[in-house]
Amino acid sequence: MSANTWRQSTGDSAPPSASGPAAQSADGTPEAGTGAGATTATDEPGRPARRFWSGRRIFAALVALLSAVAVGFLLYDVIAVRAGRSAMRWRRRLAEELATRPLDDVWMIVGAAVAMALGLWLFLLAVTPGLRRLLPMRQLTGIPGAEDVRAGLDRRAAALVLRDRAMRVPGVQSAQVDVGRRKVKARARAHFRDLEEVRSDLEAELGEALTSLGLARQPTLAVRVRRPKKS
Repeated sequence: MSANTWRQSTGDSAPPSASGPAAQSADGTPEAGTGAGATTATDEPGRPARRFWSGRRIFAALVALLSAVAVGFLLYDVIAVRAGRSAMRWRRRLAEELATRPLDDVWMIVGAAVAMALGLWLFLLAVTPGLRRLLPMRQLTGIPGAEDVRAGLDRRAAALVLRDRAMRVPGVQSAQVDVGRRKVKARARAHFRDLEEVRSDLEAELGEALTSLGLARQPTLAVRVRRPKKS
């Protein structure tokens, strides 16, 4: 399974280099060209990492549909009353309950709490980005049009890459990596070698792997190594 990336482009693709295709190093990263007009790709770690915003189309459509149904139902009853008909029983009962029940009534408190919780939930959906599974990646400078392209790495794909790197460390029998937005937790089982040596090698290997992922915000790394349980 390869690492999946999600890209958001706000402009045209980068134009071709004036000096032909750029040379590539052994690990696939572009190197500086030798001819005139060659472009060098450099990272810009100083820029703040912006998370990707979710459209939340399902929530927006659901809220709009329920609001339209409720307002339409109420508007129909108001028009019916204006036309000389009596109001529906549910509206008369609701007006009576709101007029007669005290504010310290249990049902009034429950209804207010539910309405407040629903409003707070909708407010949080409106002001938070969402898409927590995508980790923003660093933007490159020195390439025309690169500032208009944003890339993100799926957390599960990043965990898969880090787990494969952890399995390369001698002595590691099994490994499990959990990637969060601010912290990476790695748990490994070592069936030979000293645990401190394995832990030191794991920290070095995973630290190098985290740097090579190109994330905009480098998460902290926590490594735990233990022996497998004896059967």
